[in-house]
Amino acid sequence: MKSFLLATVGLVALVGIAAPASAADMAVKARPPAPVIAPIYDWTGFYIGGNGGWGQSRNCWDFLDAAGFAVASGCRERSGGLAGGQIGYRWQASQWVFGVEAQGDWADLSNTRISLFNPFFSTRTQTDAIGLFTGQIGYAWNAALFYVKGGAAVTSNRFSILETATGFERAAASSTRWGGVVGVGFEYGFAPNWSFGVEYDHLFLGDTNNTFTTAALPAAFLNNRISQDLDMVTLRLNYRFGGYGSPVVAKY
Repeated sequence: MKSFLLATVGLVALVGIAAPASAADMAVKARPPAPVIAPIYDWTGFYIGGNGGWGQSRNCWDFLDAAGFAVASGCRERSGGLAGGQIGYRWQASQWVFGVEAQGDWADLSNTRISLFNPFFSTRTQTDAIGLFTGQIGYAWNAALFYVKGGAAVTSNRFSILETATGFERAAASSTRWGGVVGVGFEYGFAPNWSFGVEYDHLFLGDTNNTFTTAALPAAFLNNRISQDLDMVTLRLNYRFGGYGSPVVAKY
């Protein structure tokens, strides 16, 4: 009997020693990983960039006599390439983005047409520079930005009267024209400080009168009135300074 009791006590002791060791050997369940938060793109900051694309200008000529009577000489459209740059600043509040921008482009828009008023002469219109000074309002979906813009526009032009048969320039006048512009664009931030976009702008430049100071033409040819509208489609690449465009990741 005594031997049985001793054997029982020893067995209980062994079980008590082994149980904690087994519990200690059990694997501890790992904590679940923290949720991954998608980066939030910030459009705030100064930027500078380049652009290039296509433009089309439409002009209508009216020749004026000494009394101011207008004789229509026809309308024409001319298209060509554009290249230039832009600089601006944007400020983002929630998903709304506000900005200001100045843009300048060299242009190659030229057209020559026989005058409807006198077929012995042709008229040529050239636009070689375009400037835009605009404000922007946009809406951002993270790294994607859709915006509208509007403001002032200016173009540098040269208007010529040529002999149709020889192409000899009988008279010319240069003109810097101011008007308005409205546009729409889409831009995508493909890197923390870099973005790429496409933009369309329409320029309203109204009418302007020109005087050709030359004795080579009759007086009826010395004055004209020219209206101008212009459309632009450009691809744009921008760089934002100072890390303002770096993605912001939520922290816990």
